[in-house]
Amino acid sequence: MSVEAMLEKLSLDDGPSLAEEVKKSGVEKSGLAANVHALAGKAESKDEKEALAALAAVKALATTVPEAGAVTKLCLAACLEQGAHKSKNVTKAASDAALAICANVNPFAMKGLLPIIFSKLPVEKKWQVRELALKCLASFGAVAPKQLGNALPEVVPEVTACMWDTKKQIKKAATEAMREALKVIGNKDIDHMTEKILTAISKPKEVPEIMHEMAGVTFVQSVESPALAMVVPLLLRGLREKATATRRQSAVIINNMSKLVDDPIDAMPFLPLLLPALETNASSISDPEARGVTEKAVEQLNRLKGLAEKAVNTRGDVSKLDAEFRKAFDCADADGGLAMCVAHASVIATCMMDLHFMEDMQWTKNLAPVFGNYFDAAKGEAGIEVVRAEAEKMMVIPEEEDEEDDAEELCNCQFTLAYGTKILLHNTKMRLLRGKKYGLLGGNDSGKTTLMRSIANNQVEGFPDSNDVRTVFVEADIQGEQSHLSCIDYVFVDEKIQALGCTKDQVREMLSTVGFVPDGKAKPDHAVSTLSGGWRMKLALARAMLQKADILLMDEPTNHLDVINVAWVKKYINSLTNVTGIMVSHDSSLLNDCCTHILQIENLKLHTYKGNLDEFVKIKPSARSYFSFTESKLKFRFPQPGPIEGVKSKGKALMKMSKCTFTYPVNDKPTLFDISIQVSLSSRVACVGENGAGKSTMIKLLVGEIEPQTGDVWKHPNARVAYVAQHAFHHIESHLTKTPNEYIRWRYANNGEDKESLVKVSMQFTPEEEKLQKTPFEIQFVDEESGKISKVKKIVSELVGGRKTNKSKEYEYEIRYAGSTVDSGEFLPQKTLKKMGWDKAMKAVDMKIAQRAGLYVRPLSTKNVEQHLEDVGLDKEFGTHYRMSALSGGQKVKVVLAAAMWNQPHILILDEPTNYLDRDSLGALAGAIESYDGGVVMITHNNEFCSKLCPETWVMDAGHLETKGDAEWMLKQDTKIDDQQQLTEVTDAAGNVSKVKGQKKKLSKKEEKQLVKKIKAKLKNGEELDSDEEEFAIEKDLM
Repeated sequence: MSVEAMLEKLSLDDGPSLAEEVKKSGVEKSGLAANVHALAGKAESKDEKEALAALAAVKALATTVPEAGAVTKLCLAACLEQGAHKSKNVTKAASDAALAICANVNPFAMKGLLPIIFSKLPVEKKWQVRELALKCLASFGAVAPKQLGNALPEVVPEVTACMWDTKKQIKKAATEAMREALKVIGNKDIDHMTEKILTAISKPKEVPEIMHEMAGVTFVQSVESPALAMVVPLLLRGLREKATATRRQSAVIINNMSKLVDDPIDAMPFLPLLLPALETNASSISDPEARGVTEKAVEQLNRLKGLAEKAVNTRGDVSKLDAEFRKAFDCADADGGLAMCVAHASVIATCMMDLHFMEDMQWTKNLAPVFGNYFDAAKGEAGIEVVRAEAEKMMVIPEEEDEEDDAEELCNCQFTLAYGTKILLHNTKMRLLRGKKYGLLGGNDSGKTTLMRSIANNQVEGFPDSNDVRTVFVEADIQGEQSHLSCIDYVFVDEKIQALGCTKDQVREMLSTVGFVPDGKAKPDHAVSTLSGGWRMKLALARAMLQKADILLMDEPTNHLDVINVAWVKKYINSLTNVTGIMVSHDSSLLNDCCTHILQIENLKLHTYKGNLDEFVKIKPSARSYFSFTESKLKFRFPQPGPIEGVKSKGKALMKMSKCTFTYPVNDKPTLFDISIQVSLSSRVACVGENGAGKSTMIKLLVGEIEPQTGDVWKHPNARVAYVAQHAFHHIESHLTKTPNEYIRWRYANNGEDKESLVKVSMQFTPEEEKLQKTPFEIQFVDEESGKISKVKKIVSELVGGRKTNKSKEYEYEIRYAGSTVDSGEFLPQKTLKKMGWDKAMKAVDMKIAQRAGLYVRPLSTKNVEQHLEDVGLDKEFGTHYRMSALSGGQKVKVVLAAAMWNQPHILILDEPTNYLDRDSLGALAGAIESYDGGVVMITHNNEFCSKLCPETWVMDAGHLETKGDAEWMLKQDTKIDDQQQLTEVTDAAGNVSKVKGQKKKLSKKEEKQLVKKIKAKLKNGEELDSDEEEFAIEKDLM
């Protein structure tokens, strides 16, 4: 029986038999194609019996004959309408039938159902109809996840509107549909944010908080249309917020995400939404900095818009495929059932193109059943293959012409590179040829060194393994723990040299070829710490030469080299005809004389240009800016410390340690022996020595983090000290949810007092001190009128915080006596309070007063803190708008440095600053220290850094301290290695200059006798001895 005959007297039980007939005869012969509108009409009938029978038939067709989907889907609208029928039986049957159509449709054809579903979502429709339509949308999450992801740009706006509905059933169904949609976005970077995005859509008040979290997301994966579809509504909300900070943050996220859009077509649907909102903000935001950030985002989107307009767009274009199918099957005038099948096939094929399902087997599997009722299998498959081939042609993007070169290809890969939270390169290509020399160019922080380091560490996806292509990174930085090794041992212990099985003789031979000879300036058996920067670079090159590299990666290979050595490096690089070189350099002559190609990092892509630097500059004149070389491209500025009450000379000691010995509780042997040092405003001290020599321990004693067992540590009561520890992050570990700006304002919120300084061990009372404080102490009082002296025993309960200077120019501190409930306004002298156990409390009062003094110059405002952070190299983008958890290691250290410097300290103490700052930041730090009027003490292994800044050196060796007056003693080993009698000027911390001889000459017995006679005569006549004589007199017990 035909479908037409069945439909005339359709009953509730006829569904299975109708489906069986269609399955047996096909949609055309059975009459379903011709009568599907009649079936849809019955399904929408108000008569309960008729509607139930038709809906049962639709459900049976959808579940039993999925290949008839091209026709059956036309009943979906009727099923959705019946969701609001008066009869519960009908609404249940309608729901079952609609969900059956959605569940059994070919997943690639689900986009064909969307117009029908969307037509039932407007508010004018009955809420039951809308609710069922939303349930249908949610069901695609399980049956067609990839295809739903592809359709999100259309789905999200429709569902979002329903999430704001007043009807709770609609709101609930829309939220569930959105939750399913969020599961299919396929972007791991924002997977963890899905629930929060959902919350932000329904609760606008949450938008600013969620924007903060979004700003901290590191986007590494390519951003495609599903991710954009989810994030764009949130960003639009952010752009329309009242708070400038939130609008600014939205602009930043838009700017960052848009850089990771590989296919501009992905962004096309969203540009008309985002661009107008951004342009409005760019012209209306009053804050010039936020306006500037927004303008950058507008510029970036316009760039993307330009690319999208140029791109060939076949996405979702059903019309092109419809024409191809009609042509392939020679059915240009097809109508009825065949027209339905062609339209259905076009939807499937377009979706497969969008998702890059282009294999012939995939097309045959998904499309052959659609045409099975009209053409035999062979013709069907042939026609489908013709259309697939045409579709592939539509998708071809013209490739850039590959360079015609006979050289062997060492690498041809595509990769993404990130550092911390910053994307440096995204989905970019790199092709390297053997024997070619590549100059790597890019702006500050574009990722040049990171790229080379990642290549060397096998971290670049698709780059040949270092076992196949031997890659060596040449850098002159010597780790502190290796600085004591001889030049030969330094090269020999390298893991890669060990793996090659090189002998020490081979190492010695290679070093001699670059100038390391026993009678030369740099001796192979001397420690690497004695080498100047230039010799360190030659040592690094020698080590690389031993490894017989295929690819040589060089970071500033001519740094620290003189003209002769620069010429040597150029000649060496050019002699490597079979080795590929990549070099980062600010030396334009090197890039001109050695490079065959230039690699430029721009807009997160790596672009290759043939020719040397001059050729490249002709194509890109803007590249000249890379070589306007200043000593440091970054500039740091430290706040000046200002005057100290009672200190008129820059040479006057502000901190002292006198004969301090310290032993850690777990050790028997002291870590430090009899240390005496002092620091003044004019101090520039480098503290050097091997790892474990006790440098950091000494500094901790000096700043009061620990206390010595014997000896005294003193700090001027009005001096402010900034201390950046070796493990600097401990300062901020419990504040990672704050922005750097918020952290500094929290830390100094209490009238400028530094909350961090009050937790030091040296500020906690010992049991002995607490006992003294509770012991009554005899205090003398003088009656001003009668002059009568009375003595009373009292206990001080606390120091209130006041301080004044008495007639003897000593400090007196305001106190409260035990038992008193009000401030007495009474003051006690420093000496008295010290005897009563209040020494540390007085220091705390001194510190608070000193810290408050630093606040008067600069109020603790967001703007001031933002500027202060910028002064130490942390851009306001990260300083005010990023939480610290989202910052990289180097950025966090800048936060710690800025926080320490906020209260304008008089002394800055840095423990290993060169560990965590890059070359630019180091240069900027050096510049800031040079112009800083306070004292500086730094522990460092970086000879170049300390020799530039520090005329005084503290050399720590196994807990014993030797003071040298000239940090260049390390450098002079390079030029005066054979001159053991070198003479240096010693400038101590107080600024006194004296001459110190090198190694002492051993006196003969005759000379010794003469010296004894001379000293005795001087002592008898009351004359002063010079330092050498005094030392000799003490040694021989003459005084």
